[in-house]
Amino acid sequence: MTSSHPEPATAGGIPNAAQTTDPERPTAGRSTAGRSTARRRVLLVSAGLLVSMLLSSLDQTIFSTALPTIVGELHGVNHMLWVTTAYLVAATIMMPIYGKLGDLLGRKGLFIGALTVFLVGSVIGGLAQDMTWLIVARAVQGIGGGGLMILSQAIIADVVPVRERSKYMGVMGAVFGVSSVAGPLLGGWFTESIGWRWAFWINIPLGLAAIALAAVFLRLPRHHTKVRFDVWGTITMAIAVTSIILVASWGGTEHEWGSPTINALIVLAVVFSAAFVLAEHRAAEPIIPLSVFRNRNFVLATSAGLFVGVAMFGTIAYLPTYLQMVAGVDATVSGLLMIPMILGLMATALTTGQLAARTGRYKWMPIASMIVLGVGLWLLSTLTPATPLWVPLAYLFVVGSGVGLAMQILVLVVQNSFPDRQVGTATGANNFFREIGASLGAAVVGALFTSRLTDLLAERLPAGGQTGDANSFTPELVNGMPDALREVVVGAYNDALTPVFALLIPMLAIGLVLAVFIREVPLRASLEPVEETIPAEPGTTPTDTTTSKGTLRS
Repeated sequence: MTSSHPEPATAGGIPNAAQTTDPERPTAGRSTAGRSTARRRVLLVSAGLLVSMLLSSLDQTIFSTALPTIVGELHGVNHMLWVTTAYLVAATIMMPIYGKLGDLLGRKGLFIGALTVFLVGSVIGGLAQDMTWLIVARAVQGIGGGGLMILSQAIIADVVPVRERSKYMGVMGAVFGVSSVAGPLLGGWFTESIGWRWAFWINIPLGLAAIALAAVFLRLPRHHTKVRFDVWGTITMAIAVTSIILVASWGGTEHEWGSPTINALIVLAVVFSAAFVLAEHRAAEPIIPLSVFRNRNFVLATSAGLFVGVAMFGTIAYLPTYLQMVAGVDATVSGLLMIPMILGLMATALTTGQLAARTGRYKWMPIASMIVLGVGLWLLSTLTPATPLWVPLAYLFVVGSGVGLAMQILVLVVQNSFPDRQVGTATGANNFFREIGASLGAAVVGALFTSRLTDLLAERLPAGGQTGDANSFTPELVNGMPDALREVVVGAYNDALTPVFALLIPMLAIGLVLAVFIREVPLRASLEPVEETIPAEPGTTPTDTTTSKGTLRS
């Protein structure tokens, strides 16, 4: 496919991108001062991208701890789930759309536009006086937020070659991991101190800083192409994604599994997923070209990343509840106790990024990830109510280390498998399927946990006892129970959740097999020349209407 050192090429007599004096590209003849300036610009651009990724990933989780207060103040308990679901649905739908449009139109304008939409949603949310406007705000945030993560990963591909890119992707993976735990902690802190609306207002200065950095330092090519938007693909995908996420969010909580509502959503998801595939087959410019599935590394890396996402989000979603019920800690402390997982993730994500850049070898990383993750989940499955608190924290460090070994490297594998001009589409599709998989995976973990918990509580609690409604157990209520009764409830929580971790291990075994078959294509050490299309003047030939990346600037 591609080699580590592509041969020089020309476009219409213009030297390729690696031969130009593009400030984003180090060249052999450039002065030390020039290289220093280029590196400083890339670092400033990266800072803006990291802030954008932080905003996007934080807003997936920041309201989880603030929701009880918000819905109480706005009198909307019945619509509570939509505060998180509206963001998740909108962001997931927009991911592949931003990826495709970035390849066709260029990414700088889209990136600034996505940030602007995200900030508009934040302002609406900060001013919301009822649940309707709060949900609208979250949907608007999702429309912008879906582009922040995809475009950040794709813009790095525009300014940094794949081999060097691994260092930046490692940092991005660490930021994503940190935000997964920091979101609930920040949401709880805002709610208990300066007010939940600051979960929206905090986005304004950070977003404006990211826009300023992008506007001043981000130099990317402009594309002047006529876009044939994939309308039917967008519509069918939106319906399918909405149905899938609602099944994952509502199943076993708002509606019983097997209820008419859940069954109807499953039917909608299947029918419109099939319609989406048909639409993509017929579309002139499909959002997710079916041709990407002919790429071996795309299929293997995306599938393996999906399994890593299931393990990560399944752990993050339910272990804090376990710690509250079994260890007797409060909600804030249970969130803080997830920090070892993030430390493990950061350590391996940053280390693997550096190693991939230095050695060019990366195939061992997702293989090691599946093994370490499997060991971590097995260790979690051995927990008992009598286990000292430091033990699950050590196990969480192992799980985080496994996640960090693969999370961003698998994105890099996908990007390295396609030409730079298609990197946005490939990255968008990869993140899209990983998001869907993580949503479904967390739902499966939750369904198994709640089903087992319900059965165990019904089996072990004394019949007719004054224990209250088992569905209404809270950590405070359980901690205040008589010792004998509390031991029964704590034991039920332990025995309901810990075996679920073991049930995920066969999934990681499949992921291990997939990772073994990933082809280790050498990481490209320079950016590929990309032809930028300009509207043709009458009488010109196609070769007269192109210029190489790096010479046409926005």
